[in-house]
Amino acid sequence: MFMKKIFFLLFAGIVLQTCTTLQGVVSNLPTNQPLSEGEIANGLKEALTQGISKGVNELVKTDGYFGNQAIKILLPPEAQKVQDLIVKNIPQGQKLIDEAVLKMNRAAEDAANEAKPIFLDAITSMTITDAKNILFGNENAATNYLREKTFQKLVQAYSPKINNALSKVGATQAWSALVTPYNKLVGTVAGNLAGIREPINADLGAYTTQKALDGLFWRIAQEEAQIRKNPIARTTALLQRVFGELDKK
Repeated sequence: MFMKKIFFLLFAGIVLQTCTTLQGVVSNLPTNQPLSEGEIANGLKEALTQGISKGVNELVKTDGYFGNQAIKILLPPEAQKVQDLIVKNIPQGQKLIDEAVLKMNRAAEDAANEAKPIFLDAITSMTITDAKNILFGNENAATNYLREKTFQKLVQAYSPKINNALSKVGATQAWSALVTPYNKLVGTVAGNLAGIREPINADLGAYTTQKALDGLFWRIAQEEAQIRKNPIARTTALLQRVFGELDKK
């Protein structure tokens, strides 16, 4: 009788332990419950923060702009139209052009990190409705949202920093060295013979700011596309759950 009681207690203990273990396993299984609005919002914020950080970190490196043909900043259109004339009629014209292009890109690389706080502020203020529209929107919905919410603020905050950076890396001086002798030929006999009719009046700071931000948004759009389409790019459980909904569509 005593042995039967011992056996019964042991058996009961094993059953209890097994049930407890199974309960823990079940509680950790993925839920089939629909995504909550809070999960959608947090997932989008996490995705945008991840994309911005990665994009900015790549752009601030040396050759982040200059070494990337997709976003490399070239001369303003006004200067591109007359580039051959500059090379032919201005001493060391090609060298000045190359130097101006390099330094515009260096200015963009130098100033790119200034955009991060503005982006993060826009992400923090994102509403649940914004998040739902972005998640189930087009493939650039998040990038477009950021552009709409931040672009004017970025321009206002970014322009003086770009201008300072242009001066810091010598781009303003290189630009002046490029266009000043060109503009002096306007209205002269030599200028008329060379086909130089109008001066170049491009605002280098505004132009570089615009191109730098275009490159930044292009880079963020790449990150958004990766997270939407590539499960490997979803580096956290929340991203996997939120963007996994898109795989079901």
